[in-house]
Amino acid sequence: MLASGARGTATSVLTTIDAMVAHTDVNLIGLAAAHLRPAPAPFVPAIPVAMMPLPRPVLYEAWHWLRRPSGTWATGPVDVTWASGMVVPPATSPLVVTVHDLDWIDNPGAFTRRGLRLFRRSLALTIRDAAVVVCPSQATADACVVHGISPHRLRVVPWSVSTPVADDDAVAAVRRRHGLTEPYVLWVGTVEPRKNLPAVVRAWRRLHDAGSRAELVLVGPRGWSEDLDRLLGADRAGVHVLGFVSGDELAAIYRGAEVLCYPSLAEGFGLPVLEAMAQGTPVVTSVGTATAEVAGDDGTAAVLVEPDDISSIATALDRITSHADVRAAMSAAAITRAAGFSPQRTAEGMAASGR
Repeated sequence: MLASGARGTATSVLTTIDAMVAHTDVNLIGLAAAHLRPAPAPFVPAIPVAMMPLPRPVLYEAWHWLRRPSGTWATGPVDVTWASGMVVPPATSPLVVTVHDLDWIDNPGAFTRRGLRLFRRSLALTIRDAAVVVCPSQATADACVVHGISPHRLRVVPWSVSTPVADDDAVAAVRRRHGLTEPYVLWVGTVEPRKNLPAVVRAWRRLHDAGSRAELVLVGPRGWSEDLDRLLGADRAGVHVLGFVSGDELAAIYRGAEVLCYPSLAEGFGLPVLEAMAQGTPVVTSVGTATAEVAGDDGTAAVLVEPDDISSIATALDRITSHADVRAAMSAAAITRAAGFSPQRTAEGMAASGR
């Protein structure tokens, strides 16, 4: 049984579901709050979904504070309950909780009061009730230990990607569609403080001011506590703000980029890093974080930088965008690195966590 939390976890949860459907014999049934509109096409799971009688805000409050109604009201009996996000339902079977990250503890100012209340209760219930806690990275597992989850309950199950490498025609088409006529540095994510987008913009402007042709492409929805218009200012020459794009289109955008610049301040995993590497795109990301776990620390597929060191970020971008031989070597290493994060590995890890 699945109880999905915040929308930001949707991609990782859905890819995990797809992996389990393809590579295990586990029978999954989803569980959703009552809603009038169906989920948008990219966020529809490939499994049956049962619906509870309460709308989402009421259901989440009832689950977290009253510990009812049981999800089995809608699904029937289940062997394992999987809480895939930061909402922890009452369970009549062993409870597996995925903790994507605990950034809200270190950076509470980036979250709403309502969100913080939900997260605090979720962590308390996870500590009290979860038989197994799944984390996508060792960095997140270590944070869980610091904040009270016993190590023997933790399992690290990295996420995966299965999107095929975009071909040249797809890359050419997406370039035409968005007017991307020059080489470009790419950033992908929700616009929020921990994604460190100001550092990306500042480093790219140094590159641009020094004469580089490389433009800047920003992909992802607007989030919270970050004013994108103020950040970019009036002079947007060379900047393309694409907003949300579909999965197939995103793959081609990754494939067409010279480099993904992702010096995030905190991540539970850093899915854009893996998505970029799977398309053969070199990466610049943050040292000492979950994204460094994904990218590898040997410098073959990614350059690791201090996220607040604008000069180092700009230097890394210049090295990759200015030297075709460096870019080609990193591209080959990125594909090899990404291949280790297979859907089968994710599926088997999740299935083992429920046993």
